[in-house]
Amino acid sequence: MRVKHFRFLRKGDAIRTAMMLNLVVDPWFLLPSWMPPRPYVLAETNWKAVKDTPFEVAILPWGATEPHNYHLPYGTDNYETGALAEQAAEFAWKQGARVIALPTVPFGVNTGQLNLKLALNMNPSTQLTLLTDIATALSGQGVRKLLILNGHGGNDFKQMIRELQPRVKLFICTINWWTCVNASGYFDEPGDHAGEMETSLMMALEPGLLLPLSEAGPGKAKKFRVAGLREGWAWAPRQWTKVTADTGTGNPAASTPEKGEKFLRAVTERIGGFLVDLAKADPDNMYE
Repeated sequence: MRVKHFRFLRKGDAIRTAMMLNLVVDPWFLLPSWMPPRPYVLAETNWKAVKDTPFEVAILPWGATEPHNYHLPYGTDNYETGALAEQAAEFAWKQGARVIALPTVPFGVNTGQLNLKLALNMNPSTQLTLLTDIATALSGQGVRKLLILNGHGGNDFKQMIRELQPRVKLFICTINWWTCVNASGYFDEPGDHAGEMETSLMMALEPGLLLPLSEAGPGKAKKFRVAGLREGWAWAPRQWTKVTADTGTGNPAASTPEKGEKFLRAVTERIGGFLVDLAKADPDNMYE
């Protein structure tokens, strides 16, 4: 049995584990654990690198922990958003922008999924408290801008930013990463939750965590009976178990890792370019 990588294990630990299990390890896939820490990923870097780096932008990935159909892991939003934050930070760093990707916040607003086992909810008021603490710390340490990179549809940071902005000397903005590139140009049916887009992304990012597509549900979702809600110009939160039987909303059947890689690259470049522009911008002179 050939094993490509051991999640969370450094090189030496992975090799020792493989020997104990009588497995053959492909050393190429252990190379990331040999590489030095990335200076634009806070969880990997160190005080020696950080103390003299004039970081202009901090990126806060914010996801959720919830079921994603039968075939995707509960941490799908966190894997996707964390990877996009790190890859966009790398893109910007290579162009001279001093940005730093913070650790992902793994809990989102899931009040419509509380009756789904282990769907973990963080209320908006709690999110604001956490965001306030993080923003206050960054502001006091000289970081001038914060991007909240949102990876969960139940999260909405606009009102929080409006409330928080006057209280900190920190420019705060947010991106819902799935909106910055038109997904219909990359997928037959992108889907809303655990559909073709998310499944393809996870195939590209974390293929070892997915069940086969044959085990996925169809992701068929019921729509509101009220026309305004159904058409989208009126809004109300959805009660998830009344909308979908498998927790998905979107058919994952046409998903491929190639689609995921192509879309991932496009989103990374779009967000990375934004970070370059944001790093150059003066928070006191943002309009023209």
